[in-house]
Amino acid sequence: MGGRPEPALLPAALRVPLGTIAVLAALVVVALGILFAGDSGPAAVDARIQAVADGVGPPWRYLAQFLDFLGEPVGSVLVVLSALIGCLLLRRPRAAVFVLAGVGVTVLTTTLLKFLVGRTIHGPDNLSYPSGHTAFATALAVIAALLAADRSGLGRAAGTSLVLAAASAAGGAMGWAEVALGAHYPTDALGGWCTALAVTPALARLVDRTADRMTGRGAGRTDERMADAGRRGR
Repeated sequence: MGGRPEPALLPAALRVPLGTIAVLAALVVVALGILFAGDSGPAAVDARIQAVADGVGPPWRYLAQFLDFLGEPVGSVLVVLSALIGCLLLRRPRAAVFVLAGVGVTVLTTTLLKFLVGRTIHGPDNLSYPSGHTAFATALAVIAALLAADRSGLGRAAGTSLVLAAASAAGGAMGWAEVALGAHYPTDALGGWCTALAVTPALARLVDRTADRMTGRGAGRTDERMADAGRRGR
């Protein structure tokens, strides 16, 4: 294959900062899960935020409903399909795989956590922690930001800032919508945001390593190092 190798999803400059953020986010997810395990009502901080955000009227309610639709099965499929088409048009098959893996694993993780934590809202059948909608939106934003950071050649500080800004904007918007519609507590949204921040960088690294092995890039670098060592030994 003589084409130009596809760039990494997780640039080397961002591995340490985003890895650190992922670990911290995972700790927050676990801590909140333990704190709210089995609860069926809002915490004090939830109640204060809900008093402001819950039950908004038009036109903000229409915006909240639209954002919520993007996280529902039909809306999320449309969003993911659009992202996949964009990746393929840009000839980024690795990125297309990352979109599917990043979104799929993030949503699956939130679903499993809901059953493990058992926090509910509006009745025992409505598991709420963490928010899958918020995690979905945040994961997509992180994926898009990572691709933009690589394409723009951003360094560690700028690239990390872009990822966090995108994650905060998307996760904050979706989290607000879920709270405004009464579908989640604010701490559920925080848990979903942190879940995506914990999962997506790790998946980006996993997809990179897997793709490099499949295309022989890792072996090529090993051969180059061995050849350099041989030349130095002469």
